[in-house]
Amino acid sequence: MKAENRNYAMAGALAAGLASAGLRDVVICPGSRSGPLAISFARNDLVKTWVHLDERSAGFFALGMAKGSGRGVAVVTSSGTATANLLPAIVEANLTNVPMVVITADRPAELVDWGANQTIRQSGIYGDHVKWAADFPVPESGSQLVEYALAMGQRAYVTAVGHPSGPVHLNVPFREPLAPVSVAGEETGIPRLQGILDGPVPSVAPDGWEAGRSLGAKMRDIERGLIVCGPQSNVELAGAVSEAARVLAYPILADPLSQVRCGAHTRSQVIDRYGLFLRERDLWERLKPELVIRFGAWPTSKTLERFLVGTKEARHVLVAENGWPDPHQLAVDVVQADAVSFCRGLASGVKEGGVGSSWLKQWTGFNRSAGEGLAGYMAETEEMFEGKVFHKIQEYMPEHGILFAGNSMPVRDMDAFLPSSSKRIMLMGNRGASGIDGNVSTVLGAGVGAGEPVVAVVGDVTFFHDLTGLLMARNSEVNATIIVINNDGGGIFSFLPQAEHPEHFEEVFGTPHGLTFGAAAEMYGLEYSRVGTWEEFEESMRASVGRRGTSIIEVPGSRERNVALHREAWAAATEALHSVERG
Repeated sequence: MKAENRNYAMAGALAAGLASAGLRDVVICPGSRSGPLAISFARNDLVKTWVHLDERSAGFFALGMAKGSGRGVAVVTSSGTATANLLPAIVEANLTNVPMVVITADRPAELVDWGANQTIRQSGIYGDHVKWAADFPVPESGSQLVEYALAMGQRAYVTAVGHPSGPVHLNVPFREPLAPVSVAGEETGIPRLQGILDGPVPSVAPDGWEAGRSLGAKMRDIERGLIVCGPQSNVELAGAVSEAARVLAYPILADPLSQVRCGAHTRSQVIDRYGLFLRERDLWERLKPELVIRFGAWPTSKTLERFLVGTKEARHVLVAENGWPDPHQLAVDVVQADAVSFCRGLASGVKEGGVGSSWLKQWTGFNRSAGEGLAGYMAETEEMFEGKVFHKIQEYMPEHGILFAGNSMPVRDMDAFLPSSSKRIMLMGNRGASGIDGNVSTVLGAGVGAGEPVVAVVGDVTFFHDLTGLLMARNSEVNATIIVINNDGGGIFSFLPQAEHPEHFEEVFGTPHGLTFGAAAEMYGLEYSRVGTWEEFEESMRASVGRRGTSIIEVPGSRERNVALHREAWAAATEALHSVERG
């Protein structure tokens, strides 16, 4: 392939280097300064281009694609504030180890700080939120530049997907000409590389088998142990941690985003209702552990957080593939290693415990009672209760589909009300920075990346915040159902201390907007339904997951009633616990 001028030589070589290392998808935002990059990627037959008009949404779409596919994804923007709009997605990718290659076009150095249009300081703009950042030189003629750009593309992709995965930033300045016009003496051939690697670079943490075996040998006589699984994305952890729990006779407190709560693995020791029965502090003394082994990020549940903070006298072991997710500084032992191999080593290092141990029976008994109380309440509740969405939603989820929970209330309702099940689904959310930005784009990107249907539950403010993200729902490869819980404002604040100060509560916390979203669905040509009964919800869900394309299902509600219904559900679980206790 021939490049018409020095700009296209460097951009084409960069695209070829990335493709040879394993890049297969790039999200491109339109712009003049980024023209050489956009056209060079479009010309590369190994890379599929996805065009998005909004940089903030584009960043999250790329994030979702990388989450869904497990591969690195690139995103390209023009210069100026376009680059700044990628920061929220980069922050999320960095905190959750998602591989992204961010490529920003830039003006040459002689224009920076001189008032030139669409020019800002882009060098190092993402600070510590990227694994690695590099500034390209302004393109010049010659083969040395092509070799450099090829190597930089390869290095950028390998760095992004290598352990621990994360975003990298390449800042690429261009002088005119930005169009693919031939310039005498600058036409350069770009090598067509077939691949420098034998498949994508694996993102593998250090083997943890020996660390697990060693710990297992030391804890053979500890009966009162807990395994806590927080948010993480490795689906192989479920089988390995379940086997370790069986041998140890320990309960597994499984956050829904841990990939352990649901699936085909053995779930007899999975505790899914801890958020209900641990609300009863009278039980804490009976449930106090001697040992806590924790995997993944810090759990979602505030109730579980309070319980764990109250167990500081126990020995806390944190197994983290990277980072140090221990906000309350509880861990005595921190093992930075692969969690799956650690679990296998742990199971080999300890003698098999008794599955009938009183400790395990106590936890599973409380879990069963709270679950039965909640199930009874849900069966009797005809009102459109937000929590019931997650209680019912697995009925409609396809095998191997993705269930995404938006931040604020939806992810907390997923934690409290989504029951353990044998259905093999990926549970997902943006819990790195826990922002409401870009959730819609992440959902659509995840579905495309995984090649599976995706169902999302998001709040109305979250949905509104990323309406531009719906542009990608028009793509034929997207198969999504987006459930919008519309309680006309910020529902989570009604559960917080701010609600006890009503004078300015609605104005600055409740923030009612009075919007419904049928017009937004119509604008993008999407299916839409607004449901008022559970029968209508069921009908809309079955229709949506059974067809291609994207559907919006709006579930109306009241913030005040939502608080009351949550309290009723908690009370029903508590009453069931007390009934069992009374005998």
